[in-house]
Amino acid sequence: MRGLVLGGTASGVGKTVATLAVCRALADAGVDVRAGKAGPDFIDPSHHRAVTGHPSRTLDPWLEGTAGIRRNFDRDGGDLRVVEGVMGLYDGSVSSTADVAAALDLPVVLVVDAAAGMESVAATALGFREYATHAGQDIDVVGVLAQQAHGGRHADGIREALPDGLAWFGRIPPDPALEIPERHLGLHLGDEAPLPDEALATAAEGVRADRLLDAAREAGRPEDPGRERERTGARVAVARDAAFRFCYPATRERLRERATVTTFSPVAGDPVPDCDGVYLPGGYPELHAAALADGGTLDALGARAADGLPVLGECGGLMALAESLTTDDGTHAMAGVLPAEIGMRDRYRALDHVELAARDRTLTADAGGTLRGHEFHYSEATPARDARFAFDVRRGDGIDGDHDGLTEYRTLGTYAHVHAASGAFDRFVEVLDG
Repeated sequence: MRGLVLGGTASGVGKTVATLAVCRALADAGVDVRAGKAGPDFIDPSHHRAVTGHPSRTLDPWLEGTAGIRRNFDRDGGDLRVVEGVMGLYDGSVSSTADVAAALDLPVVLVVDAAAGMESVAATALGFREYATHAGQDIDVVGVLAQQAHGGRHADGIREALPDGLAWFGRIPPDPALEIPERHLGLHLGDEAPLPDEALATAAEGVRADRLLDAAREAGRPEDPGRERERTGARVAVARDAAFRFCYPATRERLRERATVTTFSPVAGDPVPDCDGVYLPGGYPELHAAALADGGTLDALGARAADGLPVLGECGGLMALAESLTTDDGTHAMAGVLPAEIGMRDRYRALDHVELAARDRTLTADAGGTLRGHEFHYSEATPARDARFAFDVRRGDGIDGDHDGLTEYRTLGTYAHVHAASGAFDRFVEVLDG
């Protein structure tokens, strides 16, 4: 598949809106377009899907390796994939937008905030192009997409100042309707606050889809196509509702490839399905704490877990499996499986790529095995003094700075999110099938 990367000069320059406008412009030009996201993210991809109608693929060398992101990039078919970057183009100690562009051998279109600049926008773009040589990275910055740029003299001044080799890919106009509301963990999700269609269509009119098509190129293909995995007889119940929605498309697909999957809603008070194991993804349990406490599902899940049903929870799933969750409106009883109390904080408690080493055999790894993932949460866990941990933290914060993965009965709850490419979910369904 062909593609290109939208890299920003910094966080907050409007990469998500630019990506949506580019996807809309390409679709309006008759292109069967897909999207992707450099780095771990569940929120931006939800906006991508709202515009393209297809899953947005997470592309992160730390989580998946080069072969993994190449395989993931090439899923779903389509004519072209637009990859939204993370932070600034070169930012990120183990996984940057530049790393993703290099791994996929794709050109970079630089998204620049042009609200208060003209010639300086060109100078910024030139600096980003030349910095690749200084950094020793094979990055091809091919041009500029100007955010917050008016038409007329403003856009003309930027375009005319661009040196040879840096193309003008258009502009996104300043428009309050193009602002996506934020909360902790980032933007509101795509189905909660989609951009107004009229505003997005207007923004797309300023994007040069023809030039983007000319600049796009075939992504590097994996030398290793990946091994075929046998289907198991496991039955997995996956929580899926407003509280549990941070699940990579690749994870859902891997579970369905290898097991029989049913979904249920703890927020709605659904009964726990008949299954061999339960997966609680991350999400926003803090926004639905009262419903979770009163709905009965978590009580039933706690009883099933005490009887030995394997349960895997990630981040929000860990929170729901704990004894209690304290939010602004009080303390709410959770499933009571894991010996910890959870409290929400005003600032994030962890934000990083992580690496974990399994202390003993657990649901997602063999003893001594390692898992790579990421963590981003505003909650803080206070484990009981006799709590047992499944992992030592080699990179990141985990639960207490040194450990992650509270474990009790056959239940495991981590702050780390891991990708299907880690092998963790293969291990999970194989344990259930065993």
